[in-house]
Formats: sequence, structure tokens, C-alpha cells
Amino acid sequence: MANQFGRKGWTPERIGNLEGKTYLITGGNGGAGFEATKILLRKGAEVVMLNRSAAKSEKAIEDLKVLFGADAKISYIEMDLANLASVRKAAEKVNQTVPKIDVLICNAAVAQVAKQEFTVDGFESQLGTNHYGHFLLNNLLFDKIEQSNGRIVVVASEGYKMGIKTIQFDDMNWDKNYEANAVYSQSKLAQMMFAYELQDHIKKSNKNVSVFVCHPGASKTSLIKKDAPLVTRITWAILAASPLVQSAEKGSYPELMCATEEGLKQKAFYGPTGMNYWTGPVGECKLEPHALNKDVMSRLWTLSEKETDCQWNF
Repeated sequence: MANQFGRKGWTPERIGNLEGKTYLITGGNGGAGFEATKILLRKGAEVVMLNRSAAKSEKAIEDLKVLFGADAKISYIEMDLANLASVRKAAEKVNQTVPKIDVLICNAAVAQVAKQEFTVDGFESQLGTNHYGHFLLNNLLFDKIEQSNGRIVVVASEGYKMGIKTIQFDDMNWDKNYEANAVYSQSKLAQMMFAYELQDHIKKSNKNVSVFVCHPGASKTSLIKKDAPLVTRITWAILAASPLVQSAEKGSYPELMCATEEGLKQKAFYGPTGMNYWTGPVGECKLEPHALNKDVMSRLWTLSEKETDCQWNF
């Protein structure tokens, strides 16, 4: 697959002046989300971070104001994706206090949680945080995004093809066969299926919102940490010290591209295009057909509306 952006792939040099644009990002106070926030601010945008930790958010804002000056347009709203009441409260605050949303970047995630854990709403923690939390947030902010003909960026993972390649509807919490990587894989596949199904709903109802899906490749972020199985942590530590893993800044390029670049395709998957799609020039990656299984996508959508107790208004 030839890279539409040439041999070097997409880089932030392609981003023009973003003065007057407002970007919301989940998990913007660390890792690739923090790097994306830095680049957006450098280009003149306003960024509102939706983060779980107040202390980490305040520290991130302090650091960003050192870099970009005291009047840098950066703020945060406290939100825990693993708590649907927190998502509702944060969305209400956004709708009341943020005049417009040009782009919502769904960047936050938890990964490879070693032992089965649950969100306060009773969902398996990876599915509950990565998928259900974002599903509800997008629903509650959708009208405001549409008002500015905006876009939604879903940050998924190449991990979507490492598990069972479908949704385990008969046991969504994996009570019988919990395995950290397989469950992470399902949560990221669920995010992708949500995005592609949302594209179909938008097209059918003539709404003015674009939805793009990307992945960060293998990047040095804090995603794989204490919650991951020991073997995963050891393997990752070895890989992270090698050229097979790129910086968190480069890991932010795909989501920045999807947030700013014109002419991207909807039913597509963007990220690093090098070996195993871990690193390399950013562009379009191969999308496995199971991510576009319409029956599974529709069933997941209906279930997600029920579980989050929030109907989409199309």
C-alpha cells in the first residue's frame, strides 16, 4: 500500500494554523495524549483535556504553560471513563462551558489488566473504560461536535487482531476465560466497530461529523504498567529499549493526522506503516475485515446503548 504522504509519511509539519479551533482529548496529561496536546498548542489551538487525575492534570498544565506561556489555551475537566456517572457529569460541564468542539480525540485507555477487574458500573475494566466510557461520551457531545461540522478520532490499537476477532457477546466480562491480552484486544476492536458503525449512522442521517480511526504503533507510553502481567511487563521493557519501539511523540502523529488532515478515508485505519505496523512512516494501514463485520457492529451498538442507558438520536 503506497503511502499517500510520500516516503516520510505524515508529520505534524503538515498542520497549519489552528487558531480558533478547540480540541477535546481524553487522557491528555500523559503519553501520546500529552504529546498531541503539546503539538496542538504549538499550532495555536485551544485544548481541553478530559482526565481522571486532577493532580496529574494540574501538573501537565503547569508544564505546558512553562513551554507555551501563561496564556496558553489549555484546561482540563475531571472525568473517569470507568465511571458512567463521571462521564455524564463531565459531558454536562463541557456542554455548558466549552463554546464549541472542532474535534474530540478518544485517546485514553487501559491495557493488559492482569486479573479481571470491574468498573463501578460492573463492566470488565478494559471494555468498560476503553469502549463504554467513550461510547457514552461521544453520544453526549455529538450535537456540539456536529454544530461545528467537527470530527471524532478514535485511537484504537493493532491489538484488535490479536484476540478472538469478534465480540464475546455471551460473556462480555470474560468471567469464564479472562486473559489480559484477549480482553484488551476485544476492547479495542469494540472501539473500532463503534467508530465504523457511527460512520454508517452519520451517513444514513446526513449528519456533518467525520469519524476516523487510528493506532499509535508501539510507543513509549505508560499504557503497559503495573496492572499488566509480569511477562508482558518484562517483554515490553526489553522491546522499549530497542529500535522496534518509537517515542510517545511519534505515537501521537496518527491521532494528530486524523484530527487535522483533510481528505482522509472513513472506513480506514491509520498509523505507522513499518514492520508489524509498530513504527515507521504514518499513513494508511491494512484493515482486517473482521473489524467491519456489520452484524457484530450493529449488535454491539444496540448492546452499548442498553449498557450505557443512552440512546443515540439519529
